[in-house]
Amino acid sequence: MSTEITGRPVARASKGRAGRQGLGKWFAATGWRHLIGVALCIYAAFPLLYVLSASLNPNGTLLSSNGFFSTIGFNSYVELFQNQQRPFGAWFINTLVIGLTTAAASVFLGALAAYSFSRMRFTGRRVGLVSLLIVQIFPQLLAVVAIFILLTSLGDVFPVLGIDNQIALIMVYLGGALGVNTYLMYGFFNTVPVEIDEAAKIDGAGHARIFFTMILRLVAPILAVVGLLSFISSTSDFVIASVILVSPENQTLAVGLYSYVSEEFTSNWSVFAAGAVLAAIPVMALFLFLQKYIVGGLTAGAGK
Repeated sequence: MSTEITGRPVARASKGRAGRQGLGKWFAATGWRHLIGVALCIYAAFPLLYVLSASLNPNGTLLSSNGFFSTIGFNSYVELFQNQQRPFGAWFINTLVIGLTTAAASVFLGALAAYSFSRMRFTGRRVGLVSLLIVQIFPQLLAVVAIFILLTSLGDVFPVLGIDNQIALIMVYLGGALGVNTYLMYGFFNTVPVEIDEAAKIDGAGHARIFFTMILRLVAPILAVVGLLSFISSTSDFVIASVILVSPENQTLAVGLYSYVSEEFTSNWSVFAAGAVLAAIPVMALFLFLQKYIVGGLTAGAGK
């Protein structure tokens, strides 16, 4: 009886040491990764929560919103749609039209060019690929002055391609993104076996039929990625859009919302933050919509 009683504390102590050793091994192996992951999530979520808190703060300043959600009101969201000189609804629609059109056209043109470089052999192919890579070294921001002069001259002949026209802005976006999208898709197109094309050609299929009915389905992941990146870059652009779009009714969200904080004495950061929150909704929705296609395309390609 005494041996049984005295043996229990020893057993409990040994179990405690074993538990601590097991916890230490787990932390050394994978636990520190979870800790870093939690820290990064907090670091990434902090700006989002700060902007959301500022949008709900009726005082209109960022400094007064240091206490998260200390005051909550929806006056800033109401003011966005009631200001006649700053048509937020028109900005939102313009951003969606320009972003979706640019994304769709970038995917289509980039896929056509990537298929040509990947499957066809012609004179100047290697030089063309190297030229695309070299052009992307220089940012599009360096060409703002040249773009403005070019569109001013084109507007005298073709008004639809002149300053303060959304079609002109879309054309500028397509020209700037075609190179990087083509090079990005080119690497993915090379992963598709050439034997698929050769088997289709034996059955009498041409390049157009192979491209539209077979290749596009196999490269669905890169199409989704390029479309998402094109949409994000076009909707978040400020410099080029502010140079081309002048009228308030033709501007995008990035250009229009800047007017709320550009004035020295009448800056309204609360309304600006509210507009930023609403502007993030289309990007999040498109990302969630394309995410399943990216994962589905990758798993389907692996199954084949």
